[in-house]
Amino acid sequence: MPHTTVNAPVIRIRRATSNDLDQIIRFNLACAYESESLRLDPSAARIGAETVIADPTCGHYYLAENEHQAVGQCLVTREWSDWRGAWVWWLQSVYVLPAARRSGIFAELFHHVRNAARSGGAASLRLYVDQDNKGAIQTYRKMGMTQSHYRLYEMELSLSDD
Repeated sequence: MPHTTVNAPVIRIRRATSNDLDQIIRFNLACAYESESLRLDPSAARIGAETVIADPTCGHYYLAENEHQAVGQCLVTREWSDWRGAWVWWLQSVYVLPAARRSGIFAELFHHVRNAARSGGAASLRLYVDQDNKGAIQTYRKMGMTQSHYRLYEMELSLSDD
């Protein structure tokens, strides 16, 4: 349900469809560059977003709209926690257009996803954020999220690795 405050836009949150694919790709390319100075391969970004749209087991995107224009998004993926016997929901590809920031767009997305996760029996919401993305860190703290005790490790893989 849309939420409004004085002088705030009317925000509608909805699940993305295949009609939103080009917008999702634009948001993903901008998100990667703004948050981590990464220039994603547009073809790979298209394959990634198409796969999510086509296969709901991979996740699903939520779009935030203001006057029928997409102004923000997030991707939700799920991870089974055998320790908790419940799902952990991950927020990924979080993006709000620069001109729409600080107007409650992310808060609406976050509250919508949090409520869906609660309704779905999720144990927690998680996300990762670049350690230098101070604005995002401040926003996530404002939403009530806290820094986890986990550290993230990664190994890039390619077909030529042995």
